[in-house]
Amino acid sequence: MASEYGQDSLLSYNEYLKVPDLLKLQQPLSDPVSHDELLFIIIHQTYELWFKQILHELDATIKWLDEGRMFRANHALRGVVSIERILVTQIHVLESMAPIGFLEFRDKLNPASGFQSMQFRELEFASGAKDEKILATFKRDEFAYERLTRRFNEPSLADSFWALLSRSGFAVESHETRVAATVEILSHPEKHAELYNMQDLLIEHDELIISWRYNHILMVERMLGMKRGTGGSEGVGYLMTTLSKKFFPEIWEARTHLTI
Repeated sequence: MASEYGQDSLLSYNEYLKVPDLLKLQQPLSDPVSHDELLFIIIHQTYELWFKQILHELDATIKWLDEGRMFRANHALRGVVSIERILVTQIHVLESMAPIGFLEFRDKLNPASGFQSMQFRELEFASGAKDEKILATFKRDEFAYERLTRRFNEPSLADSFWALLSRSGFAVESHETRVAATVEILSHPEKHAELYNMQDLLIEHDELIISWRYNHILMVERMLGMKRGTGGSEGVGYLMTTLSKKFFPEIWEARTHLTI
């Protein structure tokens, strides 16, 4: 017979989720403690947890694409874009900080920077945007460098998608042939229904990350104006250069060549 709530339970909510440990992980550095620093820490820790789940779903998507299990791959990638919609709106919670409140603890963060988010770089590499220069910046962090090197060397989501198209009879040896293959899929969605749905999710994944970057830029400018980043970057100036980064440029370009 099940025990009454709270009495002799073999496993509690707090134990399963390690809530006592979780609540110890927010350690403000400001002294006296700035009111807004707790929010700043919680938002960024939450981002890292969501990045972990996104990577879990991306790994599953890649595996199932390689196995030709389109329903499972589609389902996993839908999980990715659902989380990314949350990430885009979550930026606005940070905007509830007063700029002067952020300045109360910002200098304590030096030289740490969001640029150093290992998992976000894993997300980029796993999706298809691999950059040797970014990988090199993590050489002093053995744990991060090992993970990122593995991601850099493994097939990405983009690689798996083009491999799937190749197995489906499309020529995908070059940028031009990949664009042409995508145009064919876009032109005949019912004929290529599974591939159409997948490319649609891929471009949505790309779009949401771009939207996240853009909202992040606006939040940074709202808080800091054109100040330099804590990691030494140009701040907003550097972040603006990341908006052109795309995981699936061929899928985007195909829209230009689509005709009736």
